[in-house]
Parts: sequence; C-alpha cells; structure tokens
Amino acid sequence: MATNFDVIVIGAGPAGYHAAIRAAQLGLKTACIDKWIDKQGKPVFGGTCLNVGCIPSKALLEASHKYIQAKNEFDEIGIQVSGLKVDVPKMIARKDKVVDNLTKGIAGLLKSNGITTFAGTARLHAGRMVEVTSHDGATETLTGDNVIIATGSVPVAIPPCPLTPGLIVDSSGALEFDAVPKRLGVIGAGVIGLELGSVWSRLGAEVVVLEALGEFLPMADQQVSKDAAKLFKQQGMDIRLGARVTATSTKGKKVTVTYSDAEGEKKEVFDQLIVAVGRRPFNENLLSADSGVTLDERGFIFVNDLCSTDAPGIYAVGDVVRGPMLAHKGMEEGVMVAERIAGHKPIVNYDCVPSVIYTHPEIAWVGKSEQDLKALGDDYNVGLFPIAVSGRAQAANDTAGMIKVLADAKTDRILGVHMIGAHASEMISEAVIAMEFGASAEDIGLTMFAHPTLSEGFHEAALAVSGHAIHIANRKRKK
Repeated sequence: MATNFDVIVIGAGPAGYHAAIRAAQLGLKTACIDKWIDKQGKPVFGGTCLNVGCIPSKALLEASHKYIQAKNEFDEIGIQVSGLKVDVPKMIARKDKVVDNLTKGIAGLLKSNGITTFAGTARLHAGRMVEVTSHDGATETLTGDNVIIATGSVPVAIPPCPLTPGLIVDSSGALEFDAVPKRLGVIGAGVIGLELGSVWSRLGAEVVVLEALGEFLPMADQQVSKDAAKLFKQQGMDIRLGARVTATSTKGKKVTVTYSDAEGEKKEVFDQLIVAVGRRPFNENLLSADSGVTLDERGFIFVNDLCSTDAPGIYAVGDVVRGPMLAHKGMEEGVMVAERIAGHKPIVNYDCVPSVIYTHPEIAWVGKSEQDLKALGDDYNVGLFPIAVSGRAQAANDTAGMIKVLADAKTDRILGVHMIGAHASEMISEAVIAMEFGASAEDIGLTMFAHPTLSEGFHEAALAVSGHAIHIANRKRKK
C-alpha cells in the first residue's frame, strides 16, 4: 500500500529543500527524496550547491584569495609575511568540513520541520505516484496530492574530452586536486571555468582557458566584460577566445589538448584539464511515459511562469526548468510553489534575478545590460562610478572595478545595474531591492548611504545618471 503525502519533493538541493521546508511550515505533510551520497557513502542533502558547487567552490575561492593577498598585497599595507606556503590537502579538508557542517544543517532542518526523508532515486508515474528505489535496491511507493520536481542539473560532457580520473575532470573533480598543477587547462570561460581557474591560478598554477565563443562573458554587460578580461589577464590567466577543442589524449600524467582557432589547429599540454562547458538538466529515469510531464527540446521540464507542468498537481523548479541555473532562483521557485499549493498567491519576478561570478574582483548584475537595451531600441541614461574613487576601496587597497546604473530616459526607472569590484556579490542585493520596488535612479540618489562604504558607489552611479554625482566628473551619457 502506498504512503500518501500532501507534497512529495524529488530532490533536496536548494530548490528542493526550500520547497519541502516551506510546505511543512504551511502544515502540509511532506516527503523529500534525494539520491546524493558523500565520499563515505552516506546519504546527504543539499544537492550540487552544497556538495560540489556553490559552497565548496567558495571555500576554495576564499582560501586562495587570502593566500594571494598575503603573497602580493600585505607588504604594501605594512604587513610582513615570511614562510608563506600552500597546504592543499589542509585547504581541501577545510572545504570538506564546511560542506559537512552545512549538509548536516539541512538534514537537521528537514527533521525539525517533520519532513519524511528518503535516500535513493525517484521515478514519477501516472497519478502522482512516485516509486522510490533506495541505495540497497529496495523499492517503496509513495503517492502525493502534489509533486515538486527539483532534480537539478549535472555538468555537460563533450565527446572530445572524456573524463579521466585525476587528469581530465569536471567541476566536481576540480575541487579535489591534492596538489597545485604546474600547468592547468580549463575548457570554458563561463562562470564555473573562471571561478575554478581563479582558484588554481592564485595558488600558483599556470592557467590557460580555452573558450569556443569569440566573445568574453557575453551574458554580462559588455563594458563590464571588457574590464574583467583585462583584469584577469593582469592576474595571469591566459584566456583564449574562439578556441574550439577538437580532441584530447593522455600519456602518463599529461593531457594533450587539440583545438582550433582563427590561426588553425593548435596543441597544448597540461598536467590537468578541467571541463567546464556548462550544465544540463538532470532527468535520467525520472519520468515514466505515463507521467504526463513533458520536456522541451533541450531536455528541460516544460513549465509555465508559476512552475506548473502539463500534468495536474505536478510542478518543477530550479535547474531542471527554464531560466538561469542559479541556486537562489531555484530557492524562490521552490518557496513560491509550496505557498501556491497552500493557497497563497506569490510569484517570482524573473526580471530581478541577480547573477554573480565569484572571481576577484567579483562580477554581479541584475536586469538589462546596455547591449540588451540597444537591441530593444530603448532610450536610456547611464551612470558610472569607478571604484578607484571610493575612499573605502582605497583604504582597503582594493580599487579595481566600477558600478554602472542604466535607467529609462523618460521615467528614470532603473533597468539594470552592473558591478565589477570587491564584494559586488553583496552590493548587488541593494540594486535587486531597488528594482523590485520599481525605484528610479533619483530614488537611489535621494537615499542616504553610510560613509565610508563600497555601497556609496551605487549611490554615486545613480546620481551620475542625471549628472549629479559628487565625487566624479559628471559625463552624463544618453543613448
């Protein structure tokens, strides 16, 4: 006999566990199924983000940034350091400890909210019936009044680069190196490739990034992308655009990569190679033919703006559906669906989803880019603030970057905000809040910011939209 729940959540990554917890908070009998197993073979929650994505990568990014600061910057501010060295195994162990703490925290939250958890894989059948297969092969049948699919995504594999343990790895493997490679290749100059390349470049690797596209970071504002490319080059990262990888081979402990660019075929030899060409939705063996759930041409589960699938009572959220593959986007979708099941009417504002690249300097944006507005034919004004002018940035000895505000030429409503600089990941939230409330650039200009802070740069950029910035020579630019 099947066990019935008000809500069954398939997947316990950020989208899934947020959906499950919110559903339980709303008084719904909730189950959550996840297949993840840690290094010790034990079931854990948190999905890609906590186990091999957002959290462990940030732990290594933070550690490597502190190292490069001590190596290259401390002397300038009067701090003498001797005997500096990198202990990669200790760094990896600390990363693992952070992951362990947080995944245990998720397990505790699920338990404290009265959620029934299942460790194993799930397959959805007609009638919202979910077959759960545990890791030891035992099966159990659940039925739900509602089912939320939150199975996430996995790294894209490409035929020229078959994974080879220790030599050719995906983003997960790049978090487990036991030493700094002398020469590291990275395929893909997107968010993951740049972040992982940054980690090992800071720790001493010679990093070559091969990107098939001819344009660097096309999803970001082009002005920000150009600044980022210059800064990464200054940091020693060799980013080669228009470089399409056609083959790889391994011999001993070396990887040879064959690629083609505008000059023809070329080869490079690396100690290790990271394949970071994107992610794809994970739906293997998830849906039976009679489930009623359909996929689009790219393998994403088809949903409407409220994350409803074609099958009544079945929803899908996070990386497995359309939109940016961002943990926070999935979190908000999960909460929205749980609340709508309970009879509330929230929505997710997809025009206000922030994006962040956790390199140094960090890159962050929300809303339209300047190239977006040009393509739409919209009239807009631009406000720019160079972070080098900031007193707080100068005091911190971290002055690279800028903040850019785009506002409608007629209404002054903020259409997009783009940042490159230290702590941009934190400052972008101010712009998200402003845009969520439909703020104008003038609204931000009339808002009091604490001094001295990096956030004042957002204030100044907003003032610059109308030529009123205090700390820079105003050059109001209109499309």
